Amino acid sequence: MAKFKKEISKELPELATTSLPDIIFMLIFFFMVTTNMRKATVMVQSRVPIATEIKKLENRALVSYINIGSPLNEKVLGTATRIQLNDKLCDVDEIQEFIASEREKRSEADQRLMTTALRIDENVRMGTVTDVKQTLRKCGALKIAYMANPGRLIL
Repeated sequence: MAKFKKEISKELPELATTSLPDIIFMLIFFFMVTTNMRKATVMVQSRVPIATEIKKLENRALVSYINIGSPLNEKVLGTATRIQLNDKLCDVDEIQEFIASEREKRSEADQRLMTTALRIDENVRMGTVTDVKQTLRKCGALKIAYMANPGRLIL
């Protein structure tokens, strides 16, 4: 009896790439939906007060945020009230430079529409808030929005 051997081809079979674009677009869509686009890491405690009359900001790209409150890391930074501009803890004197740099980032038409949003902890003393508002007035940032949580006041 004679044995017959099959000739085994040494080539690899072709890889089917027809579904590859579908998989890539699914992954892109997944990461676009699940990614959180945060501009700055909050380093101060900000429990904003409850308000009844709240209006949403129309164009958030034109908003510059200033957070005022006690630091989250009290062991290192102490318990005194701090002002946060983007990712940096600053003093009241540095607010003018911050507003000037935020204006430079925007076009001339958008500079007039720029809003400064103050996120202030409810336990912050009014003297700090007044100092910030006076500094904003000096540098011409007159459009100010106060951040608040929606809710009903119980009297």
